[in-house]
Amino acid sequence: MGAFSEFGGFTIARRAVLGGIAAAAVAVAAPALAQTKLKVAGVYTVPIEQQWVSRIHTALKAAEARGEIEYVWAESVANTDYERVMRQYAEGGRQLIFGEVFGVERAARAAAKDYPKTAFVMGSSFQPQEPNFSVFDNYIQEPAYLTGMIAGAMTKSNMIGMVGGYPIPEVNRLMNAFMEGAKEVNPAVKFSVSFIGSWFDPPKAKEAAFAMIDRGADVMYAERFGVSDAAKERKVLAIGNVINTQPQYPDTVVASALWHMEPSVDRAIKAVQAGTYKAEDYGPYSMMKHGGSSLAPLGTFEGKVPAEVVAKVKAREQEIRSGTFTVKVNDNEPKSTM
Repeated sequence: MGAFSEFGGFTIARRAVLGGIAAAAVAVAAPALAQTKLKVAGVYTVPIEQQWVSRIHTALKAAEARGEIEYVWAESVANTDYERVMRQYAEGGRQLIFGEVFGVERAARAAAKDYPKTAFVMGSSFQPQEPNFSVFDNYIQEPAYLTGMIAGAMTKSNMIGMVGGYPIPEVNRLMNAFMEGAKEVNPAVKFSVSFIGSWFDPPKAKEAAFAMIDRGADVMYAERFGVSDAAKERKVLAIGNVINTQPQYPDTVVASALWHMEPSVDRAIKAVQAGTYKAEDYGPYSMMKHGGSSLAPLGTFEGKVPAEVVAKVKAREQEIRSGTFTVKVNDNEPKSTM
């Protein structure tokens, strides 16, 4: 979880990079930004190992490695402290701040209003807020649909278990797309859906998965950490989400829908550097046509997924990329059919 340090009168988690904060905020539109490293911060309510946040962190670390930004972050920040962390970074001169505000929308937006020269790019279920509060989420329903096709073909019991964090649009649309993909290749498939009420509670997710497996599910949709562990222990299959965990579960994770935050991160950095940053919805930049998502290689399951299914998936992927097939965005809470 990293070390802890007093930062502006309250405690936040950090790695080795907190510190060195400038005394005054720098205007987003300043021409000199293009010649200097942009000062960027991340504010996360969960550990950076959590799969969703890890994609933001990875993209920012890549920009740091290219020498474009100076990046610090705070992880495992409680909702009650989130606004104060945002304000402290803005007061300290961070020009661009990333994070996720699903549980603290009102407070985060209030903070952004007080720092109009700071650019905020936040995971959110709502619309952008002028002039400086952009939003994003993981619009990876397209590869989720493709993994559903694979899952529908791989189940022998025709029962698939699905464990999610919270039934919010960002989760619902992925689950619904996955379910539609599974039904395309296997109309007889049934689903058991459960939400654990946490973004990071692997033991709770694992227990929920065990319960579904006990009821006959032989493929698990692992929206949360912990599900693949249950699948591995019970020797059933799993489908990954956001990151590729097949290296850790080579005999369990068949396929994964991957999220690439780089297009969104790079777009925001360039806009701030150019002085053209404005509030906008970055969600679409997570779609496949922008390189914001992809289907992971089958890897250890190459040759184990039926060839005709692989051909169908590849054909559907090409149709998605060409725009001749659209994966429906359904933000409604998915329901069990088992």
